[in-house]
Amino acid sequence: MFEWLGSNWWALWLTVFLAFAVVEMLTLSFFFIMLGAGALAALVADLAGADLWLQIVVLCIVSLLMIAFVRPIALKHLHKGPAEQRTNVDRLIGQSALVMEPVSATAGLVKIGGDVWSARSAAEIIDAGQTVQVTRIDGATAVVAPTAENSPH
Repeated sequence: MFEWLGSNWWALWLTVFLAFAVVEMLTLSFFFIMLGAGALAALVADLAGADLWLQIVVLCIVSLLMIAFVRPIALKHLHKGPAEQRTNVDRLIGQSALVMEPVSATAGLVKIGGDVWSARSAAEIIDAGQTVQVTRIDGATAVVAPTAENSPH
């Protein structure tokens, strides 16, 4: 097997690329895909007839250039966009919620959409049945504030 690998380094570079792609799918950090690009460059160098040492140099240089120049641009574009494109718990910020159990500075329950969340209030105790607005998500707890129509005058 090692004899075959010695004359077919492209297979190793392809395997390294696929491994980096899988890790990138799990982490979503735009780091491992940059290393994968270096592995693809090494694969191209091998197919062009470069020696192994040159393939390794190509892997290192392309990976470093991708991390230094492409990754920051990709991260900047990833985090750009309107608020309606927010995902996961970020979408809950600003939503209305119904207080299921009184919410204090330490505990309470609210219903956001169809889900019941543990909640706490930033200031006052909010009675059950009132409508509140989610101001932020802290771990698995929604931090809520009274809406304008429920706030004391």
